[in-house]
Amino acid sequence: MNIADGGHPSSAGAGATDSEGGPERPEPGGEPGPLFGPGSQFNAFFNDPRWALAVVRATVLEAAHPQIGAALIENSTFVTHPWRRLRNTLLSLQRMFGADDDVRRREAARLNRLHARLKGSDAHNRPYDAMDPDVRAWVVATLFESTVTMCRLSGQPLEQGVMERLYREFQAYLAAMGDEPGHLPHTLHEFWQYYDRVVEEELENTEAMRIILYKLFDHLPAPPLLNGLPTLWATGRAVAGPVIGAITAASLPESFRRRAGLPEMPGAQTLMQSAYLAVGLARFLPDGWIQAEGIADLLAFSPDNDDPRAKTITALRDTMKRAGALLRLITPLPSPPVPTASTGTQRSAEEFFHEVLDQTGDGYLDWPDLAAMAREVSSRLDLDEPEENRLYDAYAAWWHELQAALDIDGDGRISVQEYVTSVPSLAGPALIKVAEVLFDVTDKDSNQRIDAGEYRALFQTAFLRDTTGTDGTYTRSAFVRDFLSFMSGRQRSTPYDPLLAEA
Repeated sequence: MNIADGGHPSSAGAGATDSEGGPERPEPGGEPGPLFGPGSQFNAFFNDPRWALAVVRATVLEAAHPQIGAALIENSTFVTHPWRRLRNTLLSLQRMFGADDDVRRREAARLNRLHARLKGSDAHNRPYDAMDPDVRAWVVATLFESTVTMCRLSGQPLEQGVMERLYREFQAYLAAMGDEPGHLPHTLHEFWQYYDRVVEEELENTEAMRIILYKLFDHLPAPPLLNGLPTLWATGRAVAGPVIGAITAASLPESFRRRAGLPEMPGAQTLMQSAYLAVGLARFLPDGWIQAEGIADLLAFSPDNDDPRAKTITALRDTMKRAGALLRLITPLPSPPVPTASTGTQRSAEEFFHEVLDQTGDGYLDWPDLAAMAREVSSRLDLDEPEENRLYDAYAAWWHELQAALDIDGDGRISVQEYVTSVPSLAGPALIKVAEVLFDVTDKDSNQRIDAGEYRALFQTAFLRDTTGTDGTYTRSAFVRDFLSFMSGRQRSTPYDPLLAEA
């Protein structure tokens, strides 16, 4: 799990494993078992429906750390693109905790490059650095502690041996990232002392934490699956948003809740325990019914996709549309906004700014927004370091070009007013270079054409009829033209919407 957006041998006393996830040293009277992949404790929890609540809780505890909170506010897309970040986080965890050692090494290197780019100062001029080993240890600590807490709250506390084995797995995760031993305590007993100290002495009521608890769920954008169903989504969110926030707040350490002044609605503790118990019942569904990856894919699934499930999803959406129409008849909810001329194939300049350019959702265009675009492409294509650096450099050059042309007041960022007033044409030399580099990193075999497999890797769908060349491939000129049309002409209904605009 990365701080902003989705090895070495483990420490002495943390269980014997090598950095490649080999078998651990057996406990006295116990059996050896893998720390990664099938058979690990993490693998058993990954598809546990209760883990969704645990991950939300862990994210709040991460965001309450001042360094992590600052990194999230300034760099993360978790507010504007939460579903995309969820998918990326699940994918990263699968890569890191899977059985393939090469995949784990590659993902660890990618996360380290990502974290190395996240540094700066918060609103109080305090520095933050996502490569700080103590900060990275806290991220892992929140995942482990929240997993233990979810079992306790749902009435099935972990046995001591299981808990110790799970702790070794998370220690091995941190070791696989390349961090030196000792930033997480060696033993489970020492861990609880460490955890209590950080909660008491370091966590704060940060802006990022408040957004997650009181804004994110109340304003959560619909996943692609539910786009076009505003009434149905708004109705469900109006009920579920405050409940999820209350459940999460009630599950936080009591001492921190008091110190942060977090409100607690009557019955929140009972509601929280009931939620964990109820969600836990889903564990008794047949194997394969609850798969985290499958659910995340379903939420991201667009009915006009080429996936064989498209017909089923389209039928489901039609049913939900009818349900939404019924809700409009029987509830006093306000009607959804009346469509404007810009809701067809075109976006207005202001819509384009908020939906595409302002990736972090802070109302301004600056470098973290363009870095988020580069980060998403790098993650999708699983780029090597030279290709990734080339892509980031292209986006950085584009940012300098935009800043020189549009930053009228010289404050180092571009407001929506500056963007809309200028009515810019973004297709300058730097943006053309971004398109060229994007083509190159997608064209894995360097044959100057993007084939069906390469296209799917970037856009996660098959070729669209109007983007293929005569030989069934995507040419460089056609790719660059379409990318510039999207970024400059603000065209909707292109493959770039799911890549850069959807939540």
